[in-house]
Amino acid sequence: MHAQKYFWNPLMDFYFRMEVEGWERIPEPPALLVGVHSGAPFVWDAWTIGIQWWRHYGEERPLHGTAHDALMAAPGVGTYFRKMGVLPAAADSMSAALAAGRDVALWPGGEVDSLRPWVKRDEATLAGRTGFIRLAIASGVPIVPIATVGGPDSMPVLFSGRRLAKVMQLDKIARLKVFPFAISAPWGIAPAALPEIPLPTKIRTAFQEPVTLANDPAKAKDDDYVDRKYEEVRKSIQRGMDELARRRRFPLFG
Repeated sequence: MHAQKYFWNPLMDFYFRMEVEGWERIPEPPALLVGVHSGAPFVWDAWTIGIQWWRHYGEERPLHGTAHDALMAAPGVGTYFRKMGVLPAAADSMSAALAAGRDVALWPGGEVDSLRPWVKRDEATLAGRTGFIRLAIASGVPIVPIATVGGPDSMPVLFSGRRLAKVMQLDKIARLKVFPFAISAPWGIAPAALPEIPLPTKIRTAFQEPVTLANDPAKAKDDDYVDRKYEEVRKSIQRGMDELARRRRFPLFG
């Protein structure tokens, strides 16, 4: 990270003008951080959280991000992700990191979240995936919801392309449920999967109050309990996003 700070620091401070708050809400490690993100293949609001974490805690408290299988398998991208400590978004790899006392950041909505249409940019999209609740219960760790806005402006998605993804059988080939088109540089309107130069949006992020879970592994099999905790996390993220969105000075990039 020391060698890369000359790239990341100007990007966060001047290009994305990133603001982060809520550090005082972070509990002692390990913790499972859960939020929303945007873009592909580089989800800038997720990456900038990881870099800000490193700037705040240094090497004393590493944070493992997570990524979709398709990204981890991509030539070049997957190699870089692994060097940066990114884990496959699989229960076994995340459980091992948490058991070792390390913090893990997870975006349960996956591609449904990161490639959601721009008109839904301020919606907390976790795609109904409750596995992170069961993971936190089994690992005995709290969940820290992360609210963030601004990232979708870096590559505005026009439509998700769910039908196109189904026709192309991407759900079977690459475990992808969407094939969106977006406004991106230098392509204009193009498939969102193409590498892009992000637009200079302002990213605001806030860590929310931790959500504690029952210290009882059996609760991981209690669907009603899991669903309630899922909604608690989702609503916490949504409240935080609503607050951050109200601070915008301009409809775009502000």
